[in-house]
Amino acid sequence: METDQTLCFRGKCFLTCLYGRVEVMGFTIEEGQQSYPLFSPASHCPLTIKALESSDYSRDDRTEAASILRKYLSTASRKKLLKRITSNSSIILLEPMETPLTRFLSSFTDCSELFSPPVSELMSAVLDTPLNGLGVIPLTRAVDGLKMSNTYRDALNMLVSACRGDMDGCAVILVCGTRNVGKSTFIRSLINTLLNHTTNVDYLEGDLGQTEFTPAGCLSLSTVREPLLGPPFTHQCTPEHTIYYGHSSCEADLERYLESLKSLWRRRSQSRETPVIINTMGWVKGFGFQVLVDMIRFFPVSHVVQLGHSGITQCPALTPEFLRTAHGCQTHPPAQTALDELTESHSPPRSYTHLIVQSEFQGVGRQGTAKHQRTNEHRELSLLAYLSQLQSPDPGPIRPLHSLTPYQVVPSHMFYAANASLVGLCCLGEKVASRGGPVLLSQAPICPCVGFGVLRGIDMARGLYFLLTPVDPSILRKVNCLLLGAISLPSCILTSQPGFEGEMPYVTTDYSFDLTGAGKLRVFKGLTRPSQMGMQ
Repeated sequence: METDQTLCFRGKCFLTCLYGRVEVMGFTIEEGQQSYPLFSPASHCPLTIKALESSDYSRDDRTEAASILRKYLSTASRKKLLKRITSNSSIILLEPMETPLTRFLSSFTDCSELFSPPVSELMSAVLDTPLNGLGVIPLTRAVDGLKMSNTYRDALNMLVSACRGDMDGCAVILVCGTRNVGKSTFIRSLINTLLNHTTNVDYLEGDLGQTEFTPAGCLSLSTVREPLLGPPFTHQCTPEHTIYYGHSSCEADLERYLESLKSLWRRRSQSRETPVIINTMGWVKGFGFQVLVDMIRFFPVSHVVQLGHSGITQCPALTPEFLRTAHGCQTHPPAQTALDELTESHSPPRSYTHLIVQSEFQGVGRQGTAKHQRTNEHRELSLLAYLSQLQSPDPGPIRPLHSLTPYQVVPSHMFYAANASLVGLCCLGEKVASRGGPVLLSQAPICPCVGFGVLRGIDMARGLYFLLTPVDPSILRKVNCLLLGAISLPSCILTSQPGFEGEMPYVTTDYSFDLTGAGKLRVFKGLTRPSQMGMQ
């Protein structure tokens, strides 16, 4: 690849830079570095590999490249390639990739084409290249990869310069904006760019519906050390601190949402000088906007990045001047920042830099309509990715839910209601009075969550219930609280269970929708239909 040459593609592969350097999603990969997994599924914007200009012009291009290529190419192929190499050339090695995650996802019919181009890109897909055999489908220039506006690039450059400069303390960057405006993509690009200059970046998750490292419904604090070269379901991991909220939106309990975020922030060492990125929800009106005001006041924010589209930000600009008179859910002007609160100081809140980024990618402001592009499908993919950790790392057939060996725990009758449900595995700090059995808490606690499990079954005769979880037994022994939220298992987990005889576990056909209350609950909101607009 020559300088500025690009490869936009769908699929998955391992990338190794053998010579020169390339950039993927803001992260620079140079020769001598490890191989990196690239994921470019149909659910998100396609990845683009871009060749960068060489940083060393004094090297003997062909001599060094020849010694590197000797390991991979025959003599004839090597000589042919060396004739095309210049001082600005980059040579990359793409290898097929198969992991427990990709094997597990491909076992479901709905996800079998996840890493293939969507219908809208089929005319742009190059299907007659050797790359297809590696699981990589190049796309022509008719398809855009990550499209950055001028404000997008300027904001990234300013934030990286601020994090590398001599700031008073660490940079705390809060990213906000309405739904489907590209917050998550911007954050991944920012994290990857920062990792070119620092060893790690702290990340505070505040978006319950579109989480980055955990299944939906979680608030978490993570330290990111590796680049994010794919969408969230491709890099699910265990954060340093997690609180299971249990819902994909915070509107049911704003106070618990804000208190959970403050609890996570207090767990972070205040002496750390690592940059911090705070993600927020796409709810920017009404109470959602007031929550944003509270978050800017609670945390020692140095930069607020506000994403918008079509020349507007869809809500008032969150400038320091605006915040002096704005009302939040828990705070009202004048207010202290989180650091002032912790030190019991009454000094005015410190200022911050406000940046407006206008997103210009195709479909901005609208939810994707193609398969795998809806937000609920993104949540299901993240949960499937988490459950893929139950599979063996060794190649082989996928083991369905009913074939896995669960842990055994002493139950109570009330757990029948949670059978075949996803539960958060939590560690409750305070003691709860008990009369010899499990206790049903009156309200959801704010406590650490170490992972998730599926209640596989309940055996009251033996006094046991069965829990499937990838959490290590040494950590599982500390769990004393199971939180049942509103995050449900993907239906394909239950309906795609091969290898059993008789009725499918957890699935029944003996059900009548004619019974009162058996159908979906419909909420009447009193809204006028478009067809009724001129009838009054």
